Amino acid sequence: MNVHTEQRVPAVLVLEDGRIFRGRSFGAVGETFGEAVFSTGMTGYQETLTDPSYQRQVVVMTAPHVGNTGVNDDDPESRRIWVAGYVVRDPSRIASNWRSKRTLDDDLRRDGIVGVCEVDTRALTRHLRDRGAMRVGLFSGEAAGQPVDELLERVRQSPGMAGADLTAEVTVREAYTVASEGPTRFRVAAVDLGIKAMTPRRLAERGVEVVVVPASTPAAELLGYDGVFLSNGPGDPATADAAVQLVREVLASGVPMFGICFGNQILGRALGFGTYKLPFGHRGINQPVLDRASGRVEITAHNHGFAVDAPIDRVSDTEFGRVEVSHVGLNDHVVEGLRCLDVPAFSVQYHPEAAAGPHDSAYLFDRFVDLMATTRKDGGR
Repeated sequence: MNVHTEQRVPAVLVLEDGRIFRGRSFGAVGETFGEAVFSTGMTGYQETLTDPSYQRQVVVMTAPHVGNTGVNDDDPESRRIWVAGYVVRDPSRIASNWRSKRTLDDDLRRDGIVGVCEVDTRALTRHLRDRGAMRVGLFSGEAAGQPVDELLERVRQSPGMAGADLTAEVTVREAYTVASEGPTRFRVAAVDLGIKAMTPRRLAERGVEVVVVPASTPAAELLGYDGVFLSNGPGDPATADAAVQLVREVLASGVPMFGICFGNQILGRALGFGTYKLPFGHRGINQPVLDRASGRVEITAHNHGFAVDAPIDRVSDTEFGRVEVSHVGLNDHVVEGLRCLDVPAFSVQYHPEAAAGPHDSAYLFDRFVDLMATTRKDGGR
């Protein structure tokens, strides 16, 4: 399948600090706004695009060549593409893979995702790394012909990510069930804060029936399950007061809980810790994390711009007992996991479902299953 590069029209990328990058259109032609972030993954662009955690973000791919395997109907992580915009250096001119159904360009156009290509993504990434994630506008076709000063003003008037409450935009409206593979050992309620499709599949592989429920589900409806899972998701955790209250009620009940990414931040807030915005966040599938208990270094999949503010050098006393930082990021010593010592709950800041890899952290699903088994054996449920 060939991409007709002659159809690409002039495009411009405008950062809120005034930095300008010019290129050509990729995907839909028009304009879009969001937070400019970069993803360091060499593969997995289809999973990235369909991750709801990227709602309202313009993703810059650090890998220079994107789209060579096309897109298929098996790898999407949700019902649609969620990124606000997409920036690549060199889109593949062909899509060549036995599973490929369409080109990446086709899907971007179908979902109305405005992109820019033929820009220096290395320079753009270095700029974001030094200056931090910031608001950005992508303009192509007629929109790219507007005066730059006017475009810059529109970028600066667009909403930022700090203070953004986006859970309601990505969560399911009605619950659905993912059946266990083989005999059902446990039933888990997965609170959809922006869940990826692979997550319930990983639990199903372990004999867990997963009921994915809307984020607005009352805590009382979750207490009849063997466990509660808190998914990834977009937005500022400081705005998620309803989710924090839900988690506090589940913690008080003694139902085992496991959270990832945004769920880790929500658990942190429920335990009394604060959260803060990282300069440019962690995004990609090659982030090193230390498991402090084992001393093992995991290469992990990340997508987050906020972190939990918890002390790394000591065990903290909270309303729900003692809590320790279980995992630490090796690039910047950010809190990457929490473990409650007196209630059955733990979380990590990354994605153990790891679509599209790596799989160093798959053991965390086993840990959740073991926690549910132990709690049931001890008579806690």
